[in-house]
Amino acid sequence: MNLIGPQSLVTLNFRFTLTDGTVVLSTFESTPATLQIGKGELGTRIEECLIGLAVGTQRSFDLAEGEAFGQFHEALVEWIPRHELPADVEVEPRAVLTFTAPDGNAFSGQILDVSDDAVQIDFNHPLAGRAVRFDVEIVGVN
Repeated sequence: MNLIGPQSLVTLNFRFTLTDGTVVLSTFESTPATLQIGKGELGTRIEECLIGLAVGTQRSFDLAEGEAFGQFHEALVEWIPRHELPADVEVEPRAVLTFTAPDGNAFSGQILDVSDDAVQIDFNHPLAGRAVRFDVEIVGVN
């Protein structure tokens, strides 16, 4: 029996649910996801939950505030002058913008507020600081 190890290629269905029952993300109703353990595709703590599970396993993990997607950091909420944003960017609350760092890596931020000359953007993960339930069904392990 193949068990998930630290370098396994895993196909799985997963669901993240908030404590109020709101489903944030789920593959159960669509196509299972495939990911490489150890690459951080779902985050270290979530990958730790998967280690040792076998094909056919269904489990639920209740993860405390910040355990799954890190703590919320106020320092990652910034006001950016409008002139620093591309002119073609739609600037409205709740919109998600993608930025490219000098090293070429992409990162996202969600617009929280808009003023005449600046935009407040939250660069935290949308689930940072939140408690979540992680439901998983292991479909394949290589």
